[in-house]
Formats: sequence, C-alpha cells, structure tokens
Amino acid sequence: MNRRLLITAGAGVFGITVVNTLSGCSEEKSPAAGATSQPASAPAAASAPAAVDWHRVDLDFVAVYLLVRNGEVAVVDTGTPGSAASVEAGLKAAGLGWASVKHVILTHQHDDHAGGLAEIVPQISATLYAGTDDVSAINAAGRQIQAVKDGDEVFGLQMIGTPGHTLGHVSIFEPGTGVLVAGDALRNQNVLEGSAPMYTADAAQAVASVKKLAALDVRAILPGHGKPITDGAKEALQKLAATIQ
Repeated sequence: MNRRLLITAGAGVFGITVVNTLSGCSEEKSPAAGATSQPASAPAAASAPAAVDWHRVDLDFVAVYLLVRNGEVAVVDTGTPGSAASVEAGLKAAGLGWASVKHVILTHQHDDHAGGLAEIVPQISATLYAGTDDVSAINAAGRQIQAVKDGDEVFGLQMIGTPGHTLGHVSIFEPGTGVLVAGDALRNQNVLEGSAPMYTADAAQAVASVKKLAALDVRAILPGHGKPITDGAKEALQKLAATIQ
C-alpha cells in the first residue's frame, strides 16, 4: 500500500497527512492517517476560561477531532478500528501525547466513529462519554462509558442532543468560540448537508436536529465527513435548516 507523509508548519498550523484510499460511511474500513490543526479563535479574555484549539486528524473519509485547552485534550470520535496510530500522530503534531488525553467523547455508535476506541483505551486514562441511547452498542474494551444527554457539560463543552443519525447521537459545542463538532448530524462532502439518509435511524429527528443546531451561534463547523467550515458557517447552517425536509 502506498503511503505519503507530508509535514507542514507555519503560523501555528501543523499538518501530517498519510494518504490511503477509503470511501463510504459507517462501515469498517482500513484507516488512513493525517492531522491538521487550526486555532479555534483568538485567545479569550483573561477572566474567561481559555479557548479551545481544535486539531483535525484526517482519516480520509472520516475525521477525529482533538480539542485542546491548557494542554489537556478531549478526543472527539476515534475513527475506524486500527486508527490509534493516526490519532497518536495527530497528538504529536499538536505537541501532545496520550498522557494529555483526559476525555474521549463519541458522537455516536457507528464503527467509523467509535471503532477505534477499543485500541485507544489501553493508551489512556481518560473518561469516556457517549449519548445515552448509544452507549450499549459501543465496544469500550471493558471500560465504562459515561452516558451524556442534551445540556450536559464535559471539559467546558456543551453536549447537544442531536438524534436522528442514531438515536443517541450528540454534537459538541463551545459557546465561547462557536466551534461545533457535529459528528454525522452534518456533513460537508460537497455542500453542507444533514445526516446521510442511508445511515439515518430517524429522518424526522435528523431534520429537527439540524434546525436545533442552526439556532446556535456557530462560527466553525467540524463535521465527521468532509472539510471543516470556518468561514460563513452560521449562514450556511441556517440556509440548510431553512430548506431541509
């Protein structure tokens, strides 16, 4: 298998990309590795909690996100089985390691988002989280997963209940920076869209979840599939919410 390693650095942005060929969603596939990073926003005021910086680990057809605050990391999703090396490369690109990971938040139970958890668990001493209705379907290698619901807070991040793609799907939002990690409630593979119909458990709930997210003051959308939106994110999401059925 051909693999290509690209490392770039500049203006606070680091990238490592190892390219394999992957396609599809919510199916078990071999992971590719990669990491890109970008500050979430300008530093917050001294009296407020430090802003979260986000780093994207690119597994080609799906992404893992590293949310970093004061050297502590919340990993959002874990990719497909076998993705641990890619996540570790992303941590290293951000100047961090497994010891910095204190939280792992799974947006939902599908194998392309939670399949890497069993391999990652032995590397970390972190609290694991997932939506209440998805917890029982996730292989955590014997570790307990803490159930979260709409309105809960983890690491200063708001858990937003966004059922539809799965019944227990959650998205992660930081109000201070407007960063939204949307899992599969949103995708941006060609244009911003909602949950892929063929992998959606409840279409009506998925539509309602898009409209719910559009009510937030979103300034960056980090989707599970497709490129992040950091310019015009709120407008794009509101446009989608106004037209989705």
